[in-house]
Amino acid sequence: MSIALIIEQLLNGLQLGVMLFLIAAGLTLIFGVMGLINLAHGSLYMIGAFACAAVAAATGSFWLGLAASLAAAAAAGALMEMAIIRRLYERDHLDQVLATFALILILSEGTRWMFGSFPLYLDIPPLLQGAVPLPGGGQYQLYRLAIIGVGIVVAVGLYLLISRTRLGMRIRAGESDREMIAALGVDIRTLYTVVFALGAALAGLAGALVGALQSVQVGMGEPALILAFVVIVIGGIGSIKGALVGAILVGVVDTMGRFLLPKLLALTMPASQANLVGAALASMLIYILMALILALRPRGLFAGQA
Repeated sequence: MSIALIIEQLLNGLQLGVMLFLIAAGLTLIFGVMGLINLAHGSLYMIGAFACAAVAAATGSFWLGLAASLAAAAAAGALMEMAIIRRLYERDHLDQVLATFALILILSEGTRWMFGSFPLYLDIPPLLQGAVPLPGGGQYQLYRLAIIGVGIVVAVGLYLLISRTRLGMRIRAGESDREMIAALGVDIRTLYTVVFALGAALAGLAGALVGALQSVQVGMGEPALILAFVVIVIGGIGSIKGALVGAILVGVVDTMGRFLLPKLLALTMPASQANLVGAALASMLIYILMALILALRPRGLFAGQA
């Protein structure tokens, strides 16, 4: 087991964490500000991926596809909020879960009707093809490093938006006391639509970036949504900082667990059995991590902090 291989897996975990952060940041904003459980957030991730793949195939430009993913996911999110979601704010969480689960089915079948059941594929843009050398003699894909860089830029941008702008002030006030901010003359409906569209755009961006690493297909958003919920529970609901820390924890623990556990178990049992048991245990690690953190910090690591 070389140093280069360990560094590569750590970077893979960091890249997975960045993707989860892009999804979870929007999800935690929506829940923190609106108190809404949005199970359809994974479908916005899927919409971004399909928009990028379709536009890139039509124009030959990944960058136009990336812009289209942001626009399509934000537009779909704003339309969803104005047409359906705003009727759920005063309803209990069970109604929200049922309604947004129905949206998953509608959006999945609508996407299948538009694009078919076969997966689409995105090519990595020529600018980001190739690899960079790692200490110890290995190489790492440049595109994955670019994804990590995008995640860092988005995290800094969100921090500045939430802490330094008038919109951020309204978002933080909406989390604390939505009735008071409405009484002060802020158009709460517009604020909710903007927050929902922002969260949707981040999910769409994640879908577009991941689409160049794996196939773009109907239903790709649901596994990512489950991990995103784990992230926001670990980090603390409504906290961007918590979403970032939680996402990196989940990404690194999941990736390193899948890498190291089979190798460690192979010291005590046959390799085939070690791979089977190791994969099963690795899939449980992030949920064990979540349980441990909740035992120590029941509201998450950064609950109540922006």
